[in-house]
Amino acid sequence: MAMVCLSDFEAYAKKYLPKIAWDFFAAGADDCSTRDENILAYKRIRFRPRILRDVSVMDIRTKLLGTEISFPVGIAPTGFHQLAWPDGEKSTARAAKAMNTCYIASTYSTCTLEEISAAAPGSLQWFQLYIHRNRAVSQQLVQRAEALGFQGLVLTADLPYTGKRRDDVRNGFRLPPHMKLKNLEGAFEVCKMSLLDPSVTWNDIYWLRSLTHLPIIIKGILTKEDAELAVRHGVQGIIVSNHGGRQLDGGPAIIDALVEVVEAVQGRVEVYLDGGIRKGSDVLKALALGAKCVFIGRPALWGLAYKGEEGLQEILRILQDEFRLSMALAGCASVSEIGRHLVQFSKL
Repeated sequence: MAMVCLSDFEAYAKKYLPKIAWDFFAAGADDCSTRDENILAYKRIRFRPRILRDVSVMDIRTKLLGTEISFPVGIAPTGFHQLAWPDGEKSTARAAKAMNTCYIASTYSTCTLEEISAAAPGSLQWFQLYIHRNRAVSQQLVQRAEALGFQGLVLTADLPYTGKRRDDVRNGFRLPPHMKLKNLEGAFEVCKMSLLDPSVTWNDIYWLRSLTHLPIIIKGILTKEDAELAVRHGVQGIIVSNHGGRQLDGGPAIIDALVEVVEAVQGRVEVYLDGGIRKGSDVLKALALGAKCVFIGRPALWGLAYKGEEGLQEILRILQDEFRLSMALAGCASVSEIGRHLVQFSKL
């Protein structure tokens, strides 16, 4: 079967992954309305394409905090990649390097930070952190990541407790015995997520800044109030995210939250998003509404499930080609020409 678009990979992953793994990756919280709305909301945005613009030479490169990437799509932090492919996060890292983009490695990786770093030397990698009750564990992870050459620290801030994902409850989800949370071995037992620290506050940003020289990017912001607080606490980037609709069901779709956050931030820090990106035209809509870059979560796992590193490269290549084509058809020859003038919200 020809793999033409991201939904082809989704169908493959659903068919061939073990049910418990598929359900874990696909899960949203409660009724999954936020998960589904993340995707549907892009369809309410219409382009206002410009014609007769010279699009014979296209430049789709952009920069993340000063580092150039080949196009504005990176890989969001997701856990347990070995559930999708035996080599796990090592394959993810290699695919990101091959496509010259950013990979955010998760605290809940099934490979060590050392393995992830060694799999793709010289590539742009950020490390995603959950702050645990045992602060020494979190401190050690941050310092390990910095020493290994990770270039950014992404604090996920929307998970004081894990959202209720019904299929995981029904399936009694836990990692298979041969898989380990490699970066936390000895620190805690798998899936006792109560070891996450629910007392984390904005003051902990100062604590993190005291541990590392890395730029701090905060992930999970959905409102102008929290965007303002993030800027005030000296973070360098914001990822607008609702955790793929896996935390609080009934919040805003990501693309809608993006508009509010971008307006509040006024260019003071870079703003990115994850959630609901399924086509290159979705990327263009996100950039038109002020995102510097988008990150993909579930689609990266579908790519791994299909053919490991090669499958994920295919996913990224499809998004890259679709993004380039959408840009050209909308009349933009470079990323710098993309702006709010390019889109309108549908009246429907």
